[in-house]
Amino acid sequence: MKQEYTLTIYTENQVGLINKIAIMFSRRKISLESLNTSPSEIEKIYRFTIVVKETEEIVKNLVRQLEKIVDVFKVYCNTNDEIIWQQIALYKVPTAIIMKEVRVERLLREYGAKAVVIQEDYTVFETTGQDEEVNNLLEELDKFGLIEFVKSSRIAIIKSSEGVHKKVLDMEKNDPTKLPINNEFLNHKSIIFEM
Repeated sequence: MKQEYTLTIYTENQVGLINKIAIMFSRRKISLESLNTSPSEIEKIYRFTIVVKETEEIVKNLVRQLEKIVDVFKVYCNTNDEIIWQQIALYKVPTAIIMKEVRVERLLREYGAKAVVIQEDYTVFETTGQDEEVNNLLEELDKFGLIEFVKSSRIAIIKSSEGVHKKVLDMEKNDPTKLPINNEFLNHKSIIFEM
């Protein structure tokens, strides 16, 4: 049975990486519900947050394949219960309606919307929330002559994970390139390289 999964992919920032990741999805005919990329808490490590609706078996197979990409550091797969997530939405409504209709002002307050831009002919409001909250406000504002609407892709934090930060610190601590090299011939260079 298909359900919604959020994939959190930690990667290096390499040219063409988004194309490699997109190919993984297109080969399996998996459409993306949402895609967000951003820097992570670790310098030079980036984070993709991808939402898909698919069966558990297909998603787990996809995760295994994504982790085989050289530039991919780690992939987490979570259901909505295992993450904290939000989206941001912008609503453009006629300023005249807001000034006239007290119900609109109450509605915006009820949804925690705040004015971002106020012009003579329109006002832009911003709100954050999950799909249901964002869409409910959209439906309500549509009744009052909504001019324009846009919402962002999902951003999410995994509830139970320590994130990738601790793993990177552990890897750096255990980095074999920082260990001293014991080579018995280093002190005998002149003898070894004589002709």
